[in-house]
Amino acid sequence: MSLHGSETDETYDRAGFGAPVRRGERPVIVVVDLTTGFTDPSYPTGADLTDVVAATASLVLAARPAGVPVVYTTIGYTPAEMDTVVWLDKAPGMRALAVDSPAVDIDPRLPRTDADHVIMKKGASAFFGTGLASTLASLGADTVIVCGATTSGCVRATVVDALQSGYPVLVPRACVGDRAQGPHDANLFDIEAKYGDVIDLDDALTYVKGSK
Repeated sequence: MSLHGSETDETYDRAGFGAPVRRGERPVIVVVDLTTGFTDPSYPTGADLTDVVAATASLVLAARPAGVPVVYTTIGYTPAEMDTVVWLDKAPGMRALAVDSPAVDIDPRLPRTDADHVIMKKGASAFFGTGLASTLASLGADTVIVCGATTSGCVRATVVDALQSGYPVLVPRACVGDRAQGPHDANLFDIEAKYGDVIDLDDALTYVKGSK
């Protein structure tokens, strides 16, 4: 049964959307903003993403023996940026994401090690104003697996920029989350149609385990 209705499916099929991406042999996992400020419901920007964190942790652990690199992102603002970043006017709840506060720490349930890369960002996309593009190039990446939060915000922006930077993108459905189901589902629909492949966790686990 179609989630969005047969008319929508027919429209997108006619437009030629939804073809699968070409998977490479050297994926990199990019974990977007699974920080305390997003995974702890006590923060204005937070939600209970326990299942997303657990699924992402399982993917990272499966990737280790295959040597698949992992890049974590966090988002945080200095006192000066609190007065100058326009996004904080639009989304004032993000003012809780102060640099050096617990809100910007990677969720401790994730299996981060010193071998992993950590990037601090200021915008939605993990690429915007950061060194992610050069990091992926130095790692020899040919595919990007995007996990994290939120599906309708920083995940989608990162997926779009990864595609526009020349990378096929995979998004394990279980490894991304949002504050509400509607935006989550709508943005997964858009990602699958236009920007990357939305896949099952088992598919992602098999893929990373088979990477060189």
